[in-house]
Amino acid sequence: MRNATPPANTGRAPAGPARGRTVIAVTALACAGLAAVTGCSAASSSATGLGPAAKATVAATGGAAATSAPAVTSAPTPTPTASPSAPASTGPAGAVPTLGQLVGVFAQGTGFGQVKPAKIFNGGDPTGLVTHVVWTSWGGTRAVAAGVSDYVGPGQSVATGTEEPVTVVAFDLGTCHGKLMYRAVEWYFPQHGQAFDAGRYENICTGSYVPGS
Repeated sequence: MRNATPPANTGRAPAGPARGRTVIAVTALACAGLAAVTGCSAASSSATGLGPAAKATVAATGGAAATSAPAVTSAPTPTPTASPSAPASTGPAGAVPTLGQLVGVFAQGTGFGQVKPAKIFNGGDPTGLVTHVVWTSWGGTRAVAAGVSDYVGPGQSVATGTEEPVTVVAFDLGTCHGKLMYRAVEWYFPQHGQAFDAGRYENICTGSYVPGS
């Protein structure tokens, strides 16, 4: 912005205080015009040497404009806050055991090496087959299931056996070649007086019968 133009000189300038007031008024007007741009620091400094009357005139004619405008500072850039950390992962859930593995005399079987198999077959005759297997527990020291298998009574041949409900027990939970599994399984017919026998089972870690034949 250009400075305001002072009044034209129409004659001899009055002497004494009147002349001082004219100069101060012109300075104040110029300061007001430049306040938004320069802060009028120069006009402010020239007024500091004036007497009391001159200072009063500056104040009355906008001397406040001579005060330097406060420096404009940029707003501080917000520091991004870190997102709440997700809880540290505890890793995958504990290993789920399988029903042994396909190995040894059970290498051609069914259900071994699986979790909660619905069918178990040791690869032998029909007495070694259990179907419709429904597990009521899994992952503990023992896993228990109900199913259907071929029952052969005393004096009967395998050919004359009948399909009846059977109870399946998987046990001896542990590792075999670095894998968690039930290393033994057996099934029996409670309705015929049979019960779980930890001394007779299929060792599905080594692939053999206990006791051996």
